[in-house]
Amino acid sequence: MATARFPGKSVDVAAANWTAPALGRPVCVNGTPWILYLLEECVDNVWEYCSVVIGLISMFCFLLSTLPQVYEAYRNGKVEEAMSFGFFFFLFSGDLTSFAGCYLTNQLPIQVVTVVFYIFTDLILISQFLYYKIKNNSSRKSPVLKWLCFMWCGAASLVLLALPKLIIDNSSTLDTQSPTTSKSVENTGYICGYLASIFYLCSRFPQLYKNFQRQSTEGTSYLLFALAMMGNGTYGLSVIVVLPALKGSKQTFIIKHLAWLIGSLGVLILDFFVTAQFIMYRKNSSAKSSTLLSVPEVEPLLCEEVELSLL
Repeated sequence: MATARFPGKSVDVAAANWTAPALGRPVCVNGTPWILYLLEECVDNVWEYCSVVIGLISMFCFLLSTLPQVYEAYRNGKVEEAMSFGFFFFLFSGDLTSFAGCYLTNQLPIQVVTVVFYIFTDLILISQFLYYKIKNNSSRKSPVLKWLCFMWCGAASLVLLALPKLIIDNSSTLDTQSPTTSKSVENTGYICGYLASIFYLCSRFPQLYKNFQRQSTEGTSYLLFALAMMGNGTYGLSVIVVLPALKGSKQTFIIKHLAWLIGSLGVLILDFFVTAQFIMYRKNSSAKSSTLLSVPEVEPLLCEEVELSLL
């Protein structure tokens, strides 16, 4: 999951597409209206248009990716047996540092809100994990545990709903800083981007080991990884598509997005290994289930033979 969802343009290229009227705000002359309204980006050619659309598809895939696992955990109630806590921990750490990078590099408001949503879903997954772990290890059901989880999710929801507005309102302070301070803050944001990529890459290894240890992927939703693969793949594509439209240095553009590209494409590769585990262990589980189904057909016959011999 990356922070810079929409590659966009360099500052010089973006400024060239705006004209400043005598009064009021600058006007985007040849830009696409809906992109200008929704994302505040002046997109005036087909390459940039495709990049933004693919970026939105990537964002949509990431938004939906964790929801199937939330439902799967609710359905079977054994999330602590199926999922690794290291997976949730590194995913949450990646989204936190991604949020810091998003804020420090002054990304679009919609990107800030999206990253906040990722943090919210991470908290739900972690809360589910801890709830079912305590519940399944306890000898008796405790209604207090359920209410504590509800209160935790409710408090987190209120904080995360208020956070985007506070961040967007305070983002203007970054624009009024001196060029030296602004450059330092931006570099810190890119460092956060690299840290986020490392956390995202690290998140897959505990889950790969967990699946290998159990020789099973039961209790894990494959849609979590399938949608993440689609999101990471389309994000990388959105960066590549915009390259022909760049008038500035393509190398500088790639360097600015390198942190998120490493994270997205690296996680994409690791998710192929997770996919291989789903295929292999599904065959194993189907073989085990067919063996178990064949046992009841034999046992009654054996029982009948024993009864006849006794008679």
